[in-house]
Amino acid sequence: MHIMEGYLPWYWCVFWFAIALPIVFWGTKKVIKIIRENPDQKILIALSGAFIFLLSSLKLPSVTGSSSHPTGTALSAVLFGVACTAFLSLIVLIFQALLLAHGGLTTLGANCFSMGIAGPALGFTVWILLRKVLSAKNQIPVVMMISAFAANLFTYVVTAIQLTLAHGMNDPLNNFITFMTTFAVTQIPLAIIEGILFAMFAQYLLTSRPQVFDAAAGEKFGKDKKKDQESVMEA
Repeated sequence: MHIMEGYLPWYWCVFWFAIALPIVFWGTKKVIKIIRENPDQKILIALSGAFIFLLSSLKLPSVTGSSSHPTGTALSAVLFGVACTAFLSLIVLIFQALLLAHGGLTTLGANCFSMGIAGPALGFTVWILLRKVLSAKNQIPVVMMISAFAANLFTYVVTAIQLTLAHGMNDPLNNFITFMTTFAVTQIPLAIIEGILFAMFAQYLLTSRPQVFDAAAGEKFGKDKKKDQESVMEA
């Protein structure tokens, strides 16, 4: 997922920055608002950022000659939404580019879009949809597992699209398949492992701090919608 320095033409770097930065800015405002209104959420935000940093720093060799890693964005996406995850991901990507030579500075926009926006957006959507069906609290770990799997794998799908747009438009379909299969052989098992890891952590949170999921972004969405429906019925 971490596209290296200098691998994207400058105009694609500008394009992805232009898309990612407004969402990151929105996420910055949301994080500040959450911390001001609910200071007790600071630990969870820090923990979400730590998950992203730790898991996405695990650079594992791929059997196809590339490398793969977990993304760690599912917890943040579920608890705080996509914009906050984009903000946390950008901070992580800056540190990784400067300290670990993991990704690049000119490609921060592209990497933030794939790992911090697109992947979490699908994970968050899966969370909302599945929670409408699997609404019992004891089903949260299963929903978290599927959401984390989706967020991880879709990050790499988007990266394959980005690389195809930059370097493979002479034969886009075949080049997308080439880029995607370069990642997928290793990434699918990693996505499954990441899903299981987050399911275990969700189970731990349910046992130790069940109220965390009462305030989750997707849960609030469902509750707000229910309140709106009740208000309409009362009116």
